[in-house]
Amino acid sequence: MLPTLTALLCLETLPKPFIWASPMNRVTKGHSVNIWCQGTQSASEYHLYFEGSLVAMKKPKPSRSTSAVKFFISHMTSHTAGRYSCFYQSGELWSEFSNTLHLVMTGLYDTPNLWVHPGSAVAIGENVTFSCQLKSATNKFFLLKEGRSNHVQHRYGNTQAEFPMGPMTRAQIGTYTCFGSYNDYTWSFPSKSVHLFIAGDVDNTSFAPTDPTSSFDYLEFNLSTKESGLHTDSALWDHTTQNLVRIGLACIVLMALVCLLAEDWLSKKKDKEGTNILASRRCRKRWRVQRFPEE
Repeated sequence: MLPTLTALLCLETLPKPFIWASPMNRVTKGHSVNIWCQGTQSASEYHLYFEGSLVAMKKPKPSRSTSAVKFFISHMTSHTAGRYSCFYQSGELWSEFSNTLHLVMTGLYDTPNLWVHPGSAVAIGENVTFSCQLKSATNKFFLLKEGRSNHVQHRYGNTQAEFPMGPMTRAQIGTYTCFGSYNDYTWSFPSKSVHLFIAGDVDNTSFAPTDPTSSFDYLEFNLSTKESGLHTDSALWDHTTQNLVRIGLACIVLMALVCLLAEDWLSKKKDKEGTNILASRRCRKRWRVQRFPEE
């Protein structure tokens, strides 16, 4: 019974925190970046892990209205680029680890060239191919579609990689940028943006080329938006429900254990009382025999 109760109590964990980088998860070499970790209002301490090792701990400020803490990286280098995760403590409980944040440093090597064949003006259903070229030899190229979805593709290549795309749909129309890279977390300078649009479509102003270093919002997280608030509330509700179920099961097991212990105690008490009554009768009988032997 006790091992079962212990196992159920160990299942109780806190909701998984959210982790994100501000202003974005791709940071130019030498620039600063903030890593945010958001748990619950009851969180007393946050731990930040980099590549599986603890790198920082922080306690939230009591006066803060939000349940998030900020870890500051003053200068982005190849040594601070990589995989980050976090968790938090509340009372005697620890949360699950957050999802992994992939922090990328850009601004190394040369600037690649990006072009699209047969051209930027395409027809729905047409096949096109992006080509990304870097003068200095590398081993991997990344093609990014700017915008909220910010879809990332990668191809291997020495000085050039091709990204076939099609048949074209309206969802693929937009502005693209490419990077060269020696690994997943240290990238080159961004190429100039290439704007892909539908030939003859007058409504193409919303996809005008922008500065590739400032338009990315991949994995951005804004506490003030309704979308992030709903996402947070939904996730916290799911974890809260799971924890309530676990606590309920633990309480049931605990009540059953208490009942068994109470029943065992009552049984032993009755046996003891019966033994005491029998001993008392024997004692009285012995006393009568000694006092009235003729009886």
